[in-house]
Amino acid sequence: MANVPRRPLFYTAVLAAGFALGGFLSAFLERVLPRGAPREVLTFSVTPTLGPVSVDLLVVSLTLGPIGIHVSLLSVVGVVLAYLLARSLF
Repeated sequence: MANVPRRPLFYTAVLAAGFALGGFLSAFLERVLPRGAPREVLTFSVTPTLGPVSVDLLVVSLTLGPIGIHVSLLSVVGVVLAYLLARSLF
């Protein structure tokens, strides 16, 4: 295997594309599949959240959050597919 420099921006773009692809697949299958076990398994998701975070600087008060990410089984599949596609192209 060749020594390739680590490219964090490339890996971030692959993760973002994978999550977008997985989200699209999850929404598509949620509409197409009939109610039942396959639909429940394939569209199962977890949404961890962080926040709200408050910062009070006496002059300015700032509140961020809650910030969450919606992760489903198909999102993980989308990340794997995007990684394999990017790896084969580059």
